[in-house]
Amino acid sequence: MDEQTGGAAEASAAIAEAESHNEPKIGAKDKLDELCVNTIRFLAIDGVEKAKSGHPGAPMGMADMAFVLWTEYMRHDPKAPSWQDRDRFVLSAGHASMLLYSLLHLTGYPEMTIEQLQSFRQWGSKTAGHPEYGDAPGIEVTTGPLGQGFANGVGMGIASKMMAARFNTDDVFKPVQNWIYVICSDGDLEEGISSEAASLAGHLGLGNLIYLYDDNDVTLDGDKRLSMSEDVKKRFEAAHWHVQKIDGHDRDAVRKAIRKAQKITGKPSMIMAKTVIGQGSPKFHGTSRAHGEPLGPEEAAATKVALGWPAEPTFYVPDEVRVEFARKVKKLARARKQWEKGMAEWRARSPQLAAEWDAYWSHSLPDDYELQLAEAGKTDKPIATRELSNQVIQKIGDIAPFVVGGAADLASSTKTNFKNGGSIERLKDDVNDPPPFDLFKGKNLHFGIREHAMGAAINGMTLYGPFRVHGSTFLIFSDYMRPAIRLAALMKIPSIFVYTHDSVFLGEDGPTHQSVEQLFSLRLIPNMTLFRPADGVETGMAWAWAIGSKHEGPTIIVLTRQKVDIIPHGPAFDPHDVWRGAYLLDGYADGDFTFIATGSEVTLAVRTAELLRQEGIRARVVSAPSLDLFDRQPVDYQNEILGNRSRLVAIEAGRSSGWYKYVNHDALVIGIDRFGASAPLADIEKHFGFTPEAVAEKVREWRG
Repeated sequence: MDEQTGGAAEASAAIAEAESHNEPKIGAKDKLDELCVNTIRFLAIDGVEKAKSGHPGAPMGMADMAFVLWTEYMRHDPKAPSWQDRDRFVLSAGHASMLLYSLLHLTGYPEMTIEQLQSFRQWGSKTAGHPEYGDAPGIEVTTGPLGQGFANGVGMGIASKMMAARFNTDDVFKPVQNWIYVICSDGDLEEGISSEAASLAGHLGLGNLIYLYDDNDVTLDGDKRLSMSEDVKKRFEAAHWHVQKIDGHDRDAVRKAIRKAQKITGKPSMIMAKTVIGQGSPKFHGTSRAHGEPLGPEEAAATKVALGWPAEPTFYVPDEVRVEFARKVKKLARARKQWEKGMAEWRARSPQLAAEWDAYWSHSLPDDYELQLAEAGKTDKPIATRELSNQVIQKIGDIAPFVVGGAADLASSTKTNFKNGGSIERLKDDVNDPPPFDLFKGKNLHFGIREHAMGAAINGMTLYGPFRVHGSTFLIFSDYMRPAIRLAALMKIPSIFVYTHDSVFLGEDGPTHQSVEQLFSLRLIPNMTLFRPADGVETGMAWAWAIGSKHEGPTIIVLTRQKVDIIPHGPAFDPHDVWRGAYLLDGYADGDFTFIATGSEVTLAVRTAELLRQEGIRARVVSAPSLDLFDRQPVDYQNEILGNRSRLVAIEAGRSSGWYKYVNHDALVIGIDRFGASAPLADIEKHFGFTPEAVAEKVREWRG
């Protein structure tokens, strides 16, 4: 019998008995534990029933292992939910959110009241259908789109190991001791992002990751056999993970597996926990019916009878359960007090290192940091904005050690490496072993050709706390990262996404690599700030915005491959005008109409304005490095900059439709509303009409 067809046979006797009799396994000494586990189950059932929507089956199946993890191993303290060295928990299977909410309530997180559980999925509650970061302490990350949480956990593990390399010295006290725990599902493993993230984690040897896989053989449409038959154990072993297979309802097996995983420090750990979805439900256990909808009043009542639970009141928590959870959590909370005591003593012994620690966590920057970055971006010759960005990044390396980043195998093109930042990589002479611990002091990460995982890992690293993290690739491949970008915006976290090769002007690579629709599609995302800088000052201020957390939400910096001309800034120019999103260029404040452009098209607007000036036609020129920031300005400022909206010429090498938010329909919009072409830059500019002569002719025709 092969391993897959024998999967059911591998289920333990306890699971088989539960499936047959709907009775939990109760040992001589764990009846109280069973009562605690069933409390988790019924809080989830009652929450979903009251909301008339949700996913009860997964919390019912995961309850045993989640109880063990949260009450015996995970270092957390409801009284100090954000202490720096706490263990992190990610429920990648976000549809099982009532599991997390029930655990937060039972372990004593003050904001997760019983009333919040009773308000599951209701307007204004802290208990959304899927966990949302910021809604309540203890929710470390927003999950729901499957696989994202899996990769977020990898990012957290990278950040933890990088901090450990920086601050765990020969001193007896180690400031970084935490684990990253993740519960994931079949759905998470089916999403491609999990394969990318698992590969990266194994490559880096992230022994601080412990994942528990809720291996219940059921997805929403039916049995897992409909869509998934791979050998998960071999898959993760091939990616350099340590893998164990256990009965997920055997709490002693869960304990032993977690302890063993904690001893494997050179590899991430995957605990494949065979469970029964809807454990305890007489009719729906082990079936997809328990997955994505309430059990229904009759089956909920039958489940309570089967597990010896009172029918009323709903959301019942036995007194002895509250006492037991409080006892267990109080014991776990000692880890925080011990850490704080050790930290205070460490600070006294290592004041310089302690000051650096605080600078990381506070993201400390010089008072004039933005002006330093604007200055770093200056140049006296035409140069691509990706090169200007590289100049700025080197300055960031000098003044902001907490900024780190990497690329999706494109650092040589995106120009995002810190030149003296060190590289986290396997050694050439020792490729079979993960990167040495000391190399995690580096600033440069190699995410590999894994854009999906890179985006989510950046979010995880950012959420961990002390780092500001950037990841880069070509703008066209932002499509691969869109779920992570959207989640960063939803969480309002300061992730940094850098995209180069921003238009058809990248040339010969052709339309598969030439962005057309991406700019406005990204600008549509709420809580996000996109910059498309035209020169070094704008590039420096874009980076300053990103690392200085000037706005809740992520920052996207879009850069050119091709060289751009210098744009005019007079001696009175204030670089902070860049943060107003759009501003008039010096020497182009008056005219009969207004050019407004972004990025490389600003120099095109200037050159066209100069050409028309020779004919006696004067034009104002507005550089708009960030339409998102411009949208946040007072209406009076917007009107001052735009002037008569019928007398505007908008120029951008992308879809034109988004510009009609800013200009009237009798204005002139010069964009690209088709896919690109493979050709040298000069030919592309000519055929798409992005030369001063071509733009001037369109303006003449438009003006009549």
